[in-house]
Amino acid sequence: MRPPTNSASNNRSLSGSPDDFVSVARRNILQYGDERNFTFVREQRAGTVPDPAAGAVAGPVWGRGYREETLGFAELDRRARGLARVLEARGLRDRAVLLLYPEGLEFLTGFFGCLYARAIAVPSPLPALDAERFGRTRRIIDDADITWILTDTAHKAALEEWLAEDGLAGRVRCLDTETETDADPDGWSAPEMGPDTLAFLQYTSGSTGEPKGVMVSHGNLLRNGEEIKRRIGGSSETVGVGWVPHYHDMGLVGQFLEPLYLGCRYVFSSPITFIKRPVLWLEMITRHRATITLSPNFGYELALRRVKDEQLAGLDLSSLRTVKNGAEPVRAATLEKWTERFAPVGFRHEMWMPCYGMAETTLLITAAPLGAGPVIRDFDAEALTQDKAVLAPGGAARRLVSCGRPVTLDVRVVDPESGVLVEDEGVGEIWVRGGSVAGGYWKKAEETRETFGAFTADGDGPFLRTGDLGFTCGGELYIAGRIKDLIIVNGRNIHAQDIEEAARAVHPAAGPAAAFTIDDGTEHVVLVQEISTRLARGTALDELAMLIKGRVARIFELPALSVVLCGRGSVRRTTSGKTQRRHTRQDFLDGRLTELAGNIEREVAALRPDQELARDQEPDSAPG
Repeated sequence: MRPPTNSASNNRSLSGSPDDFVSVARRNILQYGDERNFTFVREQRAGTVPDPAAGAVAGPVWGRGYREETLGFAELDRRARGLARVLEARGLRDRAVLLLYPEGLEFLTGFFGCLYARAIAVPSPLPALDAERFGRTRRIIDDADITWILTDTAHKAALEEWLAEDGLAGRVRCLDTETETDADPDGWSAPEMGPDTLAFLQYTSGSTGEPKGVMVSHGNLLRNGEEIKRRIGGSSETVGVGWVPHYHDMGLVGQFLEPLYLGCRYVFSSPITFIKRPVLWLEMITRHRATITLSPNFGYELALRRVKDEQLAGLDLSSLRTVKNGAEPVRAATLEKWTERFAPVGFRHEMWMPCYGMAETTLLITAAPLGAGPVIRDFDAEALTQDKAVLAPGGAARRLVSCGRPVTLDVRVVDPESGVLVEDEGVGEIWVRGGSVAGGYWKKAEETRETFGAFTADGDGPFLRTGDLGFTCGGELYIAGRIKDLIIVNGRNIHAQDIEEAARAVHPAAGPAAAFTIDDGTEHVVLVQEISTRLARGTALDELAMLIKGRVARIFELPALSVVLCGRGSVRRTTSGKTQRRHTRQDFLDGRLTELAGNIEREVAALRPDQELARDQEPDSAPG
């Protein structure tokens, strides 16, 4: 299809460059048309093909029954212009619109239709049929004053039924963007937009409280798009592959907005398809000669565990230049094991690009330089409990991976209590300012002031307070943990993730874990540890609980520690894989965990309902 012929927006900065994201994206659309595209790899079901009216072009079936569906930039632009006219007719300019889609190409039409209409897109997970997920969606509807939901044909009826059951029928309506957008796209004209125009709300996962809508502007998108471009050496020749969900900041900005900023191709699957068969990710990289891919650390761990040796045949990862690892703690062991495992199929250590970012900064804050590979160092574990980073040539050490350096953002390490800048190799809170930092939280003035309006002791600011603890060493930024995940025992600061990582190293059967404290008169540490019963065979579970307890208590000098072994899926996580320690703690206290074994201190046991251990349950049937 030929590129669209109507003119792009005339919104331009004094320098002559566009100052809104739509204008930059349409500049690339006009240049490349359908030569650049998004490709979705889905599991092929018998007798199903894409609807040509939806704009997706069916590709060949390949591999173990996967079909590629492609949406060219020009076709996406045509559909977005048509949807924008429908949204404008419903009076949704500058109003928040909720996007509830399964993974796939139709989400792109909904999102860019909102941008083109100057409506405020609110991407969110399509709620599963359970009260908690619907509850989170309802809280977003109330917080953002949602009156319209965009979705696809397959899910409209179910969403309307839920709205009726929840008393929202009439107040909130659904629009099927596959069949109810017949407006002439050529009648669209770009509304006035600039760097301060609000583009979308990125709702936080709610792992530590009620979801908050991060207000991301067009200017934020352009500044962060340039940050990413410069760090990865991105261009129109870049080819990306991924599976991170579209409602997560890494997925939305890294997978769907950055390709339009660069004018490059992107290939993706759904997270569920990836989890079912992780080698598909590597097959996609091989098939499309990808130059970049990205994932949280747990995705690389999953591939390490589940990709079989015989599946390596035919894989070729040598086209990759950049392999980004972020959104959760980056583990040195993961990087090293991955490099060793996949070196025979072309993976190189220097491809790694550990990075650090968050929704409040649009996405990227720091990343390793292109082609430099990760910097991994050992720090004295005891010194870190005293907020000092001391290189450890031997003894008890904590291995940390550098998250690199900022491109243009101003990143400081600050004492969170006094606001005094912390010198190199001192641990403090990470503060950030610059054009990528969002405008605050939607309709939450007090929380916006607290988080986005910080000033140092000498009056410099405002800065974003990330809530993350870190330090610099040799010019590199290292993440030490979260302020709210600090466990203070006998005046020592211990990070929950350190306890979890130490427990995981005790036995191959140990998987994800959540460490937290219970107040029984003292700060009592509890560890909920997922276990693979298959890998634990040969070791009694009671014995394994004692082994983990003894090892962790010795390493961290914990006078009181309770350990609970559970099946997979017991540790609560956000949609992006981050550990939800507060929710897991509540499950533990309420007796909602299916416990396989444990060694629980009497004082803690007294705080919980009677709990019967499910020793005969096989936990390994859960995905992941």
